[in-house]
Amino acid sequence: MRRKVFFIAFALLLATAAQAQQRAVLLHETFDGLEMPEGWTLSGLGLNQWSVSGTALSGGFANEMTLTWSPQFNGTSRLVTPPVDLTGVGSVMFSFKHFLDSYHGHSNPIGIATSSDGGNTWNEVWRQNYGATGAYQVRVEVQNADMGQPSVLFCIFFTGDSSKINNWYFDDVEVYTVENFDLGITSLTLPALIPIDAKKVGMKVFNYGQTPITSIEAQYEIAGQMPVTETFAVNIASEETETLEFAKPAVVEPGNHDVTVRLLSVNGGNDQFSGNDMLTKTVTFAIGSAERKAMIENFSSSTCGPCVETNIHLQELCARYPDMWTFSKFSTIGDAYYNQDCSARSNYYHIVAVPQHYLDGENRGYDPIADSIFLEHCNRYAYMDIRGSFVIDGTTITVKADIMPYIDEEATVYITVNEKMTTGNVGYNGEREFYHVVMKSLPSSNGTPLTFTAGENQYLEYEFNLSSTHVEEYDDLEVAIWVQKNTKEILNSRYAYEYSEVHPYPVENLVLFEEARDRMLRASWDAPSQGSPLGYNVYVNGELALENTTELTYAFPAEADKYNVVEVQAVYPDGLTSVKRVAGLMNYDAVTEQEAYSCRVYPNPANTQVRIEAESDINVVKVYDVLGNLVQTFSANGNALNVSLSRFSNGVYLFNVMESNGKVSCQRVVVTH
Repeated sequence: MRRKVFFIAFALLLATAAQAQQRAVLLHETFDGLEMPEGWTLSGLGLNQWSVSGTALSGGFANEMTLTWSPQFNGTSRLVTPPVDLTGVGSVMFSFKHFLDSYHGHSNPIGIATSSDGGNTWNEVWRQNYGATGAYQVRVEVQNADMGQPSVLFCIFFTGDSSKINNWYFDDVEVYTVENFDLGITSLTLPALIPIDAKKVGMKVFNYGQTPITSIEAQYEIAGQMPVTETFAVNIASEETETLEFAKPAVVEPGNHDVTVRLLSVNGGNDQFSGNDMLTKTVTFAIGSAERKAMIENFSSSTCGPCVETNIHLQELCARYPDMWTFSKFSTIGDAYYNQDCSARSNYYHIVAVPQHYLDGENRGYDPIADSIFLEHCNRYAYMDIRGSFVIDGTTITVKADIMPYIDEEATVYITVNEKMTTGNVGYNGEREFYHVVMKSLPSSNGTPLTFTAGENQYLEYEFNLSSTHVEEYDDLEVAIWVQKNTKEILNSRYAYEYSEVHPYPVENLVLFEEARDRMLRASWDAPSQGSPLGYNVYVNGELALENTTELTYAFPAEADKYNVVEVQAVYPDGLTSVKRVAGLMNYDAVTEQEAYSCRVYPNPANTQVRIEAESDINVVKVYDVLGNLVQTFSANGNALNVSLSRFSNGVYLFNVMESNGKVSCQRVVVTH
């Protein structure tokens, strides 16, 4: 969802000293679109080096504006706002967040300037040098000759030698006037994408005024639900921010939900500006999350002197955190193992010089990846569960991969065949060994674009004769698999199981349904159609509930006011595990106890229709898919009902039959056309 720049016309303000009591947010931009927002412009040098990137390094949410160093220039480059009407306004605050990816700690200046003549003359307001890689917040009061003019441009400028930086990121630009008493919501702490089990609603508030804030009454509301209200005791000084979290978590089902947070009162009453007292955000709640492996992509060459130090740091990082990463090294021009797939990947990231490395699709530049940044990536939620395996027959490799999504997403699966260590590409930079070297991308450097649906497994299988590649030892290979969005964000990665004749196929036809007679939820599933697992691991709401069971069903108490999620993982010899099949069911009040009984739903499996027969009149039949989504509702006039399956896709469905005597029965039906 793109948040638009918005303006509040100053024609609404009184052109007197009293206007200071009517705070206005004149400009607010978060760069959430894929392109530069309407009305924003560039001037000076390096015009082609600004872009919107799918990162969130500055401290806001993705996306953000990025200035990259190449091609090198020496001078000033400006990111210019749309014009702002400052008629009758004597001063404003200008704020933004930024993140410097520094090149060897060089000192680099950025600043703020204003212009009231269309950008012909710029009046510098503020300037500061930055040398250390990191995130920063800037707030500057602007009082100069441009204030009071009807059309004022603001700019953030970089000046100097662009080759002294790697990248500079900018986000959350705001121009506003200052009040005596004004608290505003600046953001909601829920990310745009979050698992269903991590749904505490929070907000960041900022004291724009001069009066300290000591109490806040606020509420949040999920579209279609009752609001939740809470009072917070705080102590927020002027120009300070604080993050607050509601005690009661949201109760939602997977999918997109509008979350609205409002300030109801501040210090027991109303502040002087209500325009920033409410914020709405569309949040996607995923059905779950998977174990994350951080994806490292290294672009290097054996003829690149500076690459040596970078490669040493990467190897040391990997040694400190084993089994927490996936690594693919793409050779670049000058290296004997440079190939078409490496060239395509370099073009994908617009790489013009090495060394360069990316972490989960984010440009980390030249400098070593800090442990704190690496661990932060490892702790991020992952929304794709990945398993793979490969075998070698002579020079031919066969790769199988399963991708289980926890969200609906358009994304691309990339697979590379790497050699763990090579020596045949030694150049003249002093390196004698190279690690995780990409030999081939499968099926090509373009990967496999897919439309993912939450809970539906995607299976891929590729075969390739590696005799045309630079492979040195066929018993020294690894296969990296990752899923990447068009914003370049990597959702997860993993190495395939090596030289394994056994592929860990997942279970099939997992469903979760209510057993009203004993107030339990029951999961049932079928064994994989291929493969012979030793047993199954069952996870309930993210926790391991049953390990290596040979049963095909598991019952557990329903948690009230919760979307209950069950995952089942097939376990194979030698510790191999499949992706987890996932199913969920919302339970608002806990399952009500009902008298045990049975009703017939047949045939099963079914093709064109099913017949439902109950011991008393049927009130309603609700049909759910394996994720607990209501698919269709049927009513009946007696104790029997024929249901046409013409509008049902192939799959497993739960038929929930409710009778006039209050009895409820659930039955799983497999539909195959």
